[in-house]
Amino acid sequence: MNRAALRYRTLLEQLDAWTADARRRHPEVLPCRPGCTACCHGPFDISAADVLLLRETVAALPSERRALIAAQAEEAARRQQDLAPTWQSPHAVEGLGEAPFDALCEALADEPCPCLVDGLCAVYEGRPLVCRLMGLGLAAPDGRVLANGCPIQSEFPAYAELAPQPLDLTAFEETEQACLVEAGLQLSGEEAEAGFETTIAMALGGAAPG
Repeated sequence: MNRAALRYRTLLEQLDAWTADARRRHPEVLPCRPGCTACCHGPFDISAADVLLLRETVAALPSERRALIAAQAEEAARRQQDLAPTWQSPHAVEGLGEAPFDALCEALADEPCPCLVDGLCAVYEGRPLVCRLMGLGLAAPDGRVLANGCPIQSEFPAYAELAPQPLDLTAFEETEQACLVEAGLQLSGEEAEAGFETTIAMALGGAAPG
């Protein structure tokens, strides 16, 4: 794995540790576990760093698994392109526009993630940032609060009522920004691509930068 992708994965592992700590402090409350795919449906935007890490993670998989994910990603990318025929390479969310992208996501909300294989995430170690934040509310020292985004939390009252868990988001974001710049350079040779966002399908089966 190249240095930029490895640096970003190491950063994201802080979120895994944050979730594990919450699980230790609140035993039997967090329902997230292998086999639950409630939040693994529908397209969503991922960053340049996520694109880089995903590609590196998929490249390290056995050939049959790589081929399966590539086929699923290509099929998902075709469905997205069919709904947004004017969306051009490199399929940046910004290039499509916020309202059309939201409409595309809503239309495909039930579509499984291209990286799901037999009900499990095939790229779990390299999954995007948003996937790691989905199942817990977050409270930053500066007062920012990110709500728990789990779509089935209403089925687990104690989980839904769990207070946002503390995380030094400012320090995290400082390192994340450096990773985004590195990823932009890796993908396109331009620091300006640090702000690039696309979908998993387009990153793996479409024509995102690189």
